Amino acid sequence: MTPQRVTLVTLGVTDLARSRAFYEALGWRAAQAPDGVVFFQMHGAVLGLFGLEALAKDQGRPGAALGTGALTLAQNFTTEAEVDAAWNAAVKAGAAPLKKPEKVFWGGYSGYYADPDGHVWEVAMNPFWPLAPDGSLTLPDQTG
Repeated sequence: MTPQRVTLVTLGVTDLARSRAFYEALGWRAAQAPDGVVFFQMHGAVLGLFGLEALAKDQGRPGAALGTGALTLAQNFTTEAEVDAAWNAAVKAGAAPLKKPEKVFWGGYSGYYADPDGHVWEVAMNPFWPLAPDGSLTLPDQTG
């Protein structure tokens, strides 16, 4: 049995310096890392940036064509204004706007952008998923 958790998300990137600059423009701070990798400490997990070719080799698949877009990373916020601010900051930093934040069918508010390598991020406010004061998310008890 394995624990139900994710501790590291690694994104394959074509230009490590450009990707690092993008996330730093969002206000994220890079942590110490070996050459060829960039790590950002997040709340309880790490986001890593790794060159596509090096990532394929590290996976034991040298030369494999790694893609993006089939996965969405998300950040939840407590207000629509925070969602708008995060989306605008990402676009200003060089993200491709995919969907401007708007009220959505499930009762929340969300928008999407893609980072410089096409990794898709959602920024959202979900009134049914309250965030803890530290920004962490625990799904509400739905057993009752």
